[in-house]
Amino acid sequence: MKNFKILVFAFFLCISAMSYAAKVDTLQVASTAMGKTYKAAVVLPNSYTKSKGAFPVMYLLHGAYGHFSDWLKNTPNKKLVQTLSDQYNIIIVMPEGETFSFYIDSPVNKESQFETFITQEVIQKVDKTYKTISNRNGRVITGLSMGGHGALYLSARHPDLFCAAGSMSGAVDMSAMLNRDSSAQIVKLMQPVFGDKSGSTEMYEQHAVLGMLDKLKANKLPLIIDCGVDDFLIEPNRELHRRLVYSKVDHDYTERPGAHTWDYWENSLPYHVLFFNKILLKNQAVVKK
Repeated sequence: MKNFKILVFAFFLCISAMSYAAKVDTLQVASTAMGKTYKAAVVLPNSYTKSKGAFPVMYLLHGAYGHFSDWLKNTPNKKLVQTLSDQYNIIIVMPEGETFSFYIDSPVNKESQFETFITQEVIQKVDKTYKTISNRNGRVITGLSMGGHGALYLSARHPDLFCAAGSMSGAVDMSAMLNRDSSAQIVKLMQPVFGDKSGSTEMYEQHAVLGMLDKLKANKLPLIIDCGVDDFLIEPNRELHRRLVYSKVDHDYTERPGAHTWDYWENSLPYHVLFFNKILLKNQAVVKK
């Protein structure tokens, strides 16, 4: 009888936990710019349904070779994003960025216009579909690797959309990819973005975050940047940090043990959300629990 009571208690505890878990939606986003429809994963905190208030939104970008669902299925803790959504009462949106778009508008390919897609089509769709704080004071962006580049790149070019940005293991100098053993593969993968110039270092540098110091300084957005000490992208991130310091651009920069892995990004993401939460609180862009 005692064991039966324990089982019943455990069952109802499990049901209770499930009823307070964040909800995950899959949102279809039509892109007029590219003539396609892409998916975005949207995590809603457990308080969303009962609350009448508008919620802040964090855009969380995936890396190269990946897709919109990466953050939900590749972290060792499969509930990481949902837990953070609940903990900080924030909507987390993970849009599609294709395997090698780098979240820029391709100068040669109308079917690869991911800057326009994220900044105009995804944000507009999310704000129309959900109870969001639909201005920059309640909107932040971050991502890993290619997504780290994307978050800094998009926020630098569109400071009217975001109040803070971050990068985890960011590919802030895309030309660094050409120095790897797989450079021929990189050139091939980047052809949909840069066409015949996908092997040109100059083309990469023109779109690299590393060369956007003037915009980063002028915008004065709070930035959080980190990278693992064993990551192959550590040197470009150190160089970005040095340039930001030299240009007197306020930012939070951290190096931690780790490489270009999901173990590292699972550890990194909570720091980014905590950083953003402080800014959202300052902006009064939060929903009280």
